[in-house]
Amino acid sequence: MIEPKLTLAQVVTLLGRPTNVLAEAAEEAAIDLLHSGWYTTEEVAALIGVDPSTLRRWRTCVPPQGPAFVQLSSRVTQYSVPDVEAWLRAQRVDPARVA
Repeated sequence: MIEPKLTLAQVVTLLGRPTNVLAEAAEEAAIDLLHSGWYTTEEVAALIGVDPSTLRRWRTCVPPQGPAFVQLSSRVTQYSVPDVEAWLRAQRVDPARVA
């Protein structure tokens, strides 16, 4: 049996989502998770100036908040450097653009 395959553009059209989803998907695919570097919860917390418990709370919220993470085990969570940078860029507010 031949399985039909849809392109990302077709899926986006079917779902009725904005076309910027295509750009986001392409950006995610470009991230090299194996070679881009990793942070621990404590390192990310120190970088962004929050307590590590804040990141743990964000991870358990429904839906999860904060930067994307990889749960390697029940006690080991890692954050990729590009994911943390992308999340920080998304949180950035430029007063010149808001006004």
